[in-house]
Formats: sequence, structure tokens, C-alpha cells
Amino acid sequence: MDTQATVTTPGRVRLLQLVPEPLPTFRADVAVLFGRYLPRLGIDCDLVGKPGGVANDEVTAFSRVRTGSARGGRLRRELSYLGTYLGALLKAKRTQCDVIQVRDMVSIGVLGLLIARCKGIPFAYWVSFLMCEARIARARAQLAAHGGLRNRLVLLKGLIEERILYRVVLPHARHVFVQSDAMLQMMLQKGIRRERLSAVPMGVDTQSLSGMQVDARRPPDWQDGPLIAYLGTLDASRQIERMIDALALVRPRIPAARLLLIGASALPADTDRLLAHASSLGLADAVRITGWLPSQQAWTLLASADAAVSYFPRGLIHDVCSPTKLMEYLALAMPVVANDNPDQVRVLRDSGAGWLVDSSTEAMAQGLLDILHDIPAAKARSAAGPGYIASHRSYQVIANDVAAEYRQLAAR
Repeated sequence: MDTQATVTTPGRVRLLQLVPEPLPTFRADVAVLFGRYLPRLGIDCDLVGKPGGVANDEVTAFSRVRTGSARGGRLRRELSYLGTYLGALLKAKRTQCDVIQVRDMVSIGVLGLLIARCKGIPFAYWVSFLMCEARIARARAQLAAHGGLRNRLVLLKGLIEERILYRVVLPHARHVFVQSDAMLQMMLQKGIRRERLSAVPMGVDTQSLSGMQVDARRPPDWQDGPLIAYLGTLDASRQIERMIDALALVRPRIPAARLLLIGASALPADTDRLLAHASSLGLADAVRITGWLPSQQAWTLLASADAAVSYFPRGLIHDVCSPTKLMEYLALAMPVVANDNPDQVRVLRDSGAGWLVDSSTEAMAQGLLDILHDIPAAKARSAAGPGYIASHRSYQVIANDVAAEYRQLAAR
């Protein structure tokens, strides 16, 4: 599929970006940053990805959007994706493309690097997540539990791609964009040159938020009593059960407290396990899962809560991530408890707008108790959140820095 949205004009930087996401995508660092804010700053993005994204009402200004075919079996679809990526790279011309960028795809990154070199076009790579390390960790966990040839092949693929990424793709890219300062430090340890690195953390679309009517509205039968909320994925890897455990520690002191989980998991079994865990602790009536909701409805529920939680598991893979939900909570001036993920540590220490705790369930519960015991004081403290986000983590601010890097790449 090929869609045309805008026409580039002279003097603008023309970026060809290949992404692994199904399009259209809800990822803010693709749809919002590249589809809305960067075009306003003269950076036009020709986006290439996979089909199957969920259509949404987001207004974007990509210069072009291309996907492979969603028809046929898995092999046919994979070949279609590869053909679409390869075709986009081969058709790129120096007179029409200023920068080629690949996001989170090692094999496509190698192709992009080689073709960009042959065509004399600067090549950039965007690391939003440690894909190789995550694949290796999952495969090793599966091998330890079940063994199997498939898991061995997945492990081998992860190890090979990890070696190629850090020894070929990243060292030879003109520029490497990473997700956080912690990931930037990791790349320095891998030998990537500092002048070729930029950290681009997750942000908030403050312009859309300011134009959105976020009227706090609770579920009809949960109008009364303290409410704790979480907005985001409920995948098993996020260890959401720890929030339920924290609620179990809060309830003896505040018996009416409830937990609203606004989101879902790609695997229904993950949410089933969470509800079963709540039931086993006697919290079946105090924990509710909404499933995925439209943004307006989700934010309306979120804004009705007295406290929010942003828990991110610790470890190599998650420590270099930049959690989005904390930024959204702060933009809404919500009292928030967040654990000591490095990016969350920086944001809460700089803003002074939330409760930073260690990653234990007891610390999370204590942070929630501090908020719920004096909600007016908590809201006064969280009032610093919107100003901090507007100055440091809005996509308007982030886009200015990213656009400057692309202009330098194009100029070189």
C-alpha cells in the first residue's frame, strides 16, 4: 500500500525512514514526532513499514507512507515486507533523499547502510529498544524452561544480530539516535563515538493535550473512595502484579482504595492471570481492567484517579528505556509514584513533581499511602508537572533538537 500526504518543497530535509511497526502506528515517537512535529520544522518523512496497523484519527503529515502486503501466509508476507523495504532503498536518489534511517531492524539496517553508502546518502540508525538483547533473554528463558530447536534458532539469531549491530551497523552509521541517556552511556561503552549519538526520550504531545477536553470521570460504580490508576500495556514482562501486591499493602490502612488498570495485553492470558492474582489476595472487587480504550476515554478515566503508578521493571533491557506513562501523568498534574528506572529518576528529581521510590512493593505502597493520606497536598506537589513537561519533555521541544541533527546530517 502506498499513500501520499504532502509534497516536499525545496530547502526541506527529506528523510526515508524504515520502521518495523505496522502502519498506521500509535507509537508517539513515530506518529507524533515524525508525522506531526518534524514536518513543521522542515523535516519531511517518507515512512516505510508493515501493514496491519489500526486506523486512527491522528492527523499526520508524512510525505509518503508505504507498506508491504498483508495477504497470504507468513512467508509470503515476510517476503513482501522485505521487497517493500528493499525497493524503497533501491529507489532512493541523492537528489530526492537527504537521509536514510532504519529503526530497530538489524538486517534491514545492514542493507540500508550498504545502499546508502553506494548512493552517497547519509545513513542513520534509531535504537528505541534493545531488540537483540531482549530476543536473547527470551530465548534463553524458553530454553531453560522447555528447550527446543526453535528456541535455539531464535537464540542464534539474536546473538548474530547483536554482533552485527554493534560491530557493523552502529559504528558505521553517520548518526545513532537512542531512547535515553542511560542507553547513550551504554552505546559509549560499546565503542560508539559520542559525537554520533543523540538521546531522544519519550515525550508528550502537549498541543493535542491542551486542546483535548479531559473531564475527569470515574466508572459509574466507583464514584467514591480513593482510586489508583495505571495506563499502559499489561504484558507479563511489565510485572503489573506488583501493583496489585502494593494495593494489598495499602488496603489495611485505606480499606476503600481501588486499582484501575487502563490497558490490555496482546495475550489475553496475561490479563486473566492478573485478575486471578487479585482474586487470590481477596481483591477481586478492588481491581478492574478496562481493556484498550480510545485516548479521550482513557485519559478521562486516568484524570479521575487520586494517584497514578509508573512501575518499570529493572534490568539491562528496561533500564535504558524511557517510560511514556510518567510523562503523561505529569502533564495531567497527577500525583504519581514511580520506581527507580534511570529515566524516571532524572525526570522526578528535576521536576520535583512526584514520589520516587525503589522498586520494592513495600516502597510503592508507602508512596501511595503518602499521597492518599493527604490528597490536597499531593495535588499541590504534582502541579509542577505540566510546566516541567512543557519545558523539557514536550514533542515541540524534542522535535527542535532532532530537526537540528537531521539538518547537520543533510548538510554533511
